[in-house]
Amino acid sequence: MSSPDDVASPKRCSGTAGAATGERPPARVCCVIDGRQASALGQRFVTAGYSGALALLIAGPLLGPGYLLLRDAVSTPRSYLTDSALGLGDAAPRAVPQDTAVATLSAAVDGGLVVRVVLVLALWAAGYGAAVAARELLRAPTAAQLVAITVAVWNPYVAERLLQGHWSLLTGYAALPWTALAAYRIRCAASRAHPSAPEPASTAPLPRREAIGGWAALTACLAAAGLTPTGALLAALVAVVTIGWRRLPWVLPPILLTAAPWLAATLLSGAGAEPSDPTGVAAFAARAEPGLGTLGSLAGLGGIWNADAVPAARATPLALIGTLILLALVAAGVRGVAASTRAPGTQRAAHDPDLATAVRRALLGLAAAAVVLPALAATGWGTGVLEWLVVHVPGAGLLRDTQKYVALAVPGYTLCAAAGCTAIAAALRRWNTADDDGTTEQAGPREPGPAVVATVLVVLLVAPLFDLAWGVGGAVRPVRYPDGWARVAATVTGDADVAVLPAGMFRRFEYSGLAPVLDPAPRMLPADVLQTGELPVRGRVVAGEGTRARTVEQLLLHGGSPAELAAQGVGWVLVERRTPGPLGESARTLADLEPVYADADLALYRVPGAANGTDAGAGRRRWAGLAHLAWAGALLGGLLVAARCRRPVTLRHSP
Repeated sequence: MSSPDDVASPKRCSGTAGAATGERPPARVCCVIDGRQASALGQRFVTAGYSGALALLIAGPLLGPGYLLLRDAVSTPRSYLTDSALGLGDAAPRAVPQDTAVATLSAAVDGGLVVRVVLVLALWAAGYGAAVAARELLRAPTAAQLVAITVAVWNPYVAERLLQGHWSLLTGYAALPWTALAAYRIRCAASRAHPSAPEPASTAPLPRREAIGGWAALTACLAAAGLTPTGALLAALVAVVTIGWRRLPWVLPPILLTAAPWLAATLLSGAGAEPSDPTGVAAFAARAEPGLGTLGSLAGLGGIWNADAVPAARATPLALIGTLILLALVAAGVRGVAASTRAPGTQRAAHDPDLATAVRRALLGLAAAAVVLPALAATGWGTGVLEWLVVHVPGAGLLRDTQKYVALAVPGYTLCAAAGCTAIAAALRRWNTADDDGTTEQAGPREPGPAVVATVLVVLLVAPLFDLAWGVGGAVRPVRYPDGWARVAATVTGDADVAVLPAGMFRRFEYSGLAPVLDPAPRMLPADVLQTGELPVRGRVVAGEGTRARTVEQLLLHGGSPAELAAQGVGWVLVERRTPGPLGESARTLADLEPVYADADLALYRVPGAANGTDAGAGRRRWAGLAHLAWAGALLGGLLVAARCRRPVTLRHSP
């Protein structure tokens, strides 16, 4: 199968168009080819530009100076390759290879810029990937592709995850349509390698090269999604359901390779293999939004557990209106997505199983499961099943935030949106041209074209979620850290760990706004910062894995001696003064420590006689580093190989 992306250059036209007959093709053939090439390039510029416009409209505030500091999102000028960044600390490796990648890049480039660029690129890639998928899998026109882009980028899932600070999860979200496309192209290459019948063609396909490029692209997609463990799991599920059962054994190696950082960290530290607190299952369950219920919220791509990380419009009747519009559009396109695209009168050959239809149907099934299963998990018995899993199955804690997996519905939704746009335009055309007897005539000037239909649909999709624009109503914006943070970071040296006050992992700074934010100290300082991993969620406290951090925290809150802190490997205590939180009797402990730095925002104390912190050891750091190098090699190498292996177009013409 060819697509508008597979275009030949003018030089290739003249040299290959007559390969089947050995004659030079007539000039008119090249003219037609050049026209098609220009048209295809124009389509790509339109869809890529529209995706970029939506991405900038959403992330516009982040184009200014400063750093993203909102709930779980913490960007800093510079972060460091500590044991925690490598996933070798006490806590489960939930932020690898994200933290390692940012720490490595921030040694040369401002860390805040890295996060902003990745986030904008992720939003753009999510939209453009939806357009390319609609074009290749559905042969959707440009107008329908624009509707698919809107559904992919302008939806409650993107808004809620931005407000929750899950910028790196959106990278995995953006990789999903590209993962499905890579799997589809692999299947096409295999089909062309065993053609059922000869086809007239001006350029012989290169199935081997195309297959190599497809596998390289799939590996790169899995690696990009694997910036977080959840993203890796999302892309792996898309790859498994779209690659075809015969290739399942072959897709497992790239899945494992691109998941190497967090798999290696789990094996080396053992933290991720510990049972998770079952309290987290109910705390992180999908939430019913007003007028929608849990199932309706999830079907509308919303329902995040945190009611505070929701656009204001989702607390109004606009949530119901937007959900109904989205689901009506998806329903209008389901038939077109599920229908076979095989030409009438042709038979199914052994090596030509209508691949686009197979992939589309797989994505439809995945979309249904991605909505229904999280809804079931929010029921009493569903919660019980998940609680058993997180206690008895290592790593099952990844499943507790079930609303994350609604992302798997988006590739299917975007295809349905594109097909729905086409179906609505066709229905309006038939209705507009029908006469009183029910027959049809030539379309008149009043016929609404696809562009008009697409424009109306885009407005209907955007309007109910108007406050996604400009940083979700200004909530997603850069902040500036006080100068004291840089001075503290320059002061902390040695191998001893850092304890922080007030107790807890979340902060409320004047400069960060009203929403709670993760403590920036672990990413700001060049030493491991002890964190308990405890999360206050919906009035509950979900226990973390930081056993030593809890011990140190209790020592501080109960006024423990410097010797007790030193015995725990704590060499520094950082007090963040302008944030609420429990301090207990820590003043007694601080009085016996050596003050090193103090200003209105921060105070740093040295613990005398501190032993080294809990070092992961050179061996474990080396293995973790190799796993991260394998991931980076899969990402960069996959992109380079895929770019070099783009197959030439097959130009069909009549003899």
